Amino acid sequence: MAKSATMCTKLPQDALEERLRWVLPIVKGEIRLCEAAKVFAGGQRTLERWVKAYRDNGKAGLMPKSTKPKSHPNETPIRTKERIIELRKKSRLCAKKLNYKLRKEGIKIHDRTIGKIIKAEGLERKYRVRKVKYKYLKLPLAPGELVEVDIKYVPSKIRGKRYYQYTAIDCASRWRHLEVFDCDGNSETLRFVSKILEIAPFRIKAIKTDNGTCFTNHYVGYKKSANPINPKLHDLDLFCQAHNIIHYLIDPGKPAQNGKVERSHRTDQEMFYDGREFKTALGLRRAIKIWNTAYNNLEHCSLDGKTPNEVLALINN
Repeated sequence: MAKSATMCTKLPQDALEERLRWVLPIVKGEIRLCEAAKVFAGGQRTLERWVKAYRDNGKAGLMPKSTKPKSHPNETPIRTKERIIELRKKSRLCAKKLNYKLRKEGIKIHDRTIGKIIKAEGLERKYRVRKVKYKYLKLPLAPGELVEVDIKYVPSKIRGKRYYQYTAIDCASRWRHLEVFDCDGNSETLRFVSKILEIAPFRIKAIKTDNGTCFTNHYVGYKKSANPINPKLHDLDLFCQAHNIIHYLIDPGKPAQNGKVERSHRTDQEMFYDGREFKTALGLRRAIKIWNTAYNNLEHCSLDGKTPNEVLALINN
């Protein structure tokens, strides 16, 4: 091999000729493969692969092949990818909720595929902690059987004044109503609950709240009443009794028991308050009214891709 190489002064014209110069002496038995590998810069494994390819397919087996990745026959169309990225940037919805919107547009795609596209574009949620998931027995509820009520502080003050967002959400349909007040006292609570009874598209049978003083006096006045036999009830409890509504209280320090309204507050923060600044209370009230309408027309995972208004329409029909 070394002798023939010194006698050959012509350089190979292409990669095929170069490979043949190494492979042919080995195939013809002029030199052993292990001896040729000692002077071959590519290594013994490469020579073995070339020799096998030549014996299987002749010269065609030694032709250089493109290293360009082959496209998958089921690859997601580029227009679909662009639509997913567009919706994600606009709405910041999860993969499952994005799929609900894409189905309405006639685009069929799996949730996992949407998640991979979001991750590849760097649009996934950062520093998300995986939580232990527990399985709970969920009893079916009818609209109005249980409505969760809570208060969220409006993140930024308006002209130095703090405002409060009252929220009521139906546990069955996820239908929701929002109001903004400049105080969180008993009178504002009664005004809000009265408004819910007036506009809700169902009869409210029970409400659930936390133990704030605007909702109950159970821990600050009821148990410390001067007359333990006939303690003074909170204004909200008296209102509920008058309208035949059950008032449930969550356990102290257990906001997860009011999970639906707490989760809706997180949605408010991410999709409504973040990146916005309100100069007047009137502007805030107008904007939150528009946002409340949009929320009631937003697809929910817990509703299997339906909106609260769609669920109510199906039940009423």
